[in-house]
Amino acid sequence: MSATVALATLRMALADLRSNALTDRAFIQTARAQEALFKALPPKFEDVWLGLVDRLESSALFAEESCSFSQTDLLDNLALVLDKAEATLTPQP
Repeated sequence: MSATVALATLRMALADLRSNALTDRAFIQTARAQEALFKALPPKFEDVWLGLVDRLESSALFAEESCSFSQTDLLDNLALVLDKAEATLTPQP
């Protein structure tokens, strides 16, 4: 799988998670499995991405927003990281 396909897979999974078409557990599994994307980007991307996924996994233990974790904020941050990954992968003119 190419890095661009992995990026598209993550964007779709994130959209499905936001619309409740995908469970937290299924998203987390998909989010951790994108080795092609991790290899195509600087190591910091993987560190940041997996850190956010870890926090999302922890937040999934709570039924509602907690004082420690806001799932909405985590999803927004994951989307931001994907935007930055896409910018890194896209050749500049």
